[in-house]
Amino acid sequence: MSEFWLISAPGDKENLQALERMNTVTSKSNLSYNTKFAIPDFKVGTLDSLVGLSDELGKLDTFAESLIKKMAQSVVEVMEDAKGKVQENLLANGADLTSFVTHFEWDMAKYPAKQPLVGVVDTLAKQLAQIETDLKSRTAAFNTLKTNLENLEKKSMGNLFTRTLCDIVSKEDFVLDSEYLITLLVIVPKPSYTEWQKTYESLSDMVVPRSTKLIAEDKEGGLFTVTLFRKVIDDFKTKAKENKFTVREFYYDETEIKREREEMTRLLSDKKQQYGPLLRWLKVNFSEAFIAWIHIKALRVFVESVLRYGLPVNFQAVLLQPHKKSATKRLREVLNSVFRHLDEVAAASVLDASVEIPGLQLNNQDYFPYVYFHIDLSLLD
Repeated sequence: MSEFWLISAPGDKENLQALERMNTVTSKSNLSYNTKFAIPDFKVGTLDSLVGLSDELGKLDTFAESLIKKMAQSVVEVMEDAKGKVQENLLANGADLTSFVTHFEWDMAKYPAKQPLVGVVDTLAKQLAQIETDLKSRTAAFNTLKTNLENLEKKSMGNLFTRTLCDIVSKEDFVLDSEYLITLLVIVPKPSYTEWQKTYESLSDMVVPRSTKLIAEDKEGGLFTVTLFRKVIDDFKTKAKENKFTVREFYYDETEIKREREEMTRLLSDKKQQYGPLLRWLKVNFSEAFIAWIHIKALRVFVESVLRYGLPVNFQAVLLQPHKKSATKRLREVLNSVFRHLDEVAAASVLDASVEIPGLQLNNQDYFPYVYFHIDLSLLD
């Protein structure tokens, strides 16, 4: 499963024994794979600052998760023709996401543990905010280009009544620069091809004999040229309609046709040029955002553990990876049973501190006697 439970319990002898019991039971019952989750010793600061950080980290956690989902979706959209290779670009420090989480190590160079917690959180928040800003601008430019290209492509994918004709007709299909003659395009249903050949010259006076030619077809019909004198255009259109032949309004403009063809070529070229740099940026910054997100999870465990278990700082964090979805209920029962004794400790912490401890809601079915956070990587599949 691509799901992890990040928990912590006090680091005293009794609770370390409880953690050993948890490991034994979950291993024997094949409920989860458990590993220690190393978190540095941070500068704690005041209780008030920790309460404020708890709230801020909760919001930052939600923001970071939302951001990496957006980035993963952007990778999918950019790699529209190679979706099978998407996961190759959703890595963290070159490792697959599960491996990164299970082998997590705090990045001391990027987020020094010696600086105040507020500073670490501020660094993470600014980093993610900048990534989001860049993501919006980069994807907006690419999506605008993609939309314009799709709109042009759609024009060439419709039927003969609606599609562009620029990639079908050529200059040789028309009588041009004539004061008296004009070439029209007529859509003829396939069953009526023979009827068209027999009657088009007599639909109106002054139709040039043997001037029709089939230049394109789709499933329903064909596109024929016909040349006639300009002064009988309206009469010809009326008679054609009566015979279920449709005159397509089109006048050959070499400049416009050239412009549309060049626009398609330009958009294809621009898309190709943007594809590589954008995908590389997404790959690098998805990694950065994901790494930041797991650091935020570590910070949340630290802050909530200090608020719940008190000072001096002494707790053990453990990462659990449930083996299967059907086992999560049983795993939860095991954890709640092993750490049931923490209820009284947690309740006493609330009373002693005279503050509301985030995540601690007694008489609530979502309350757990231990610090708990969830990491769901399946949302990125």
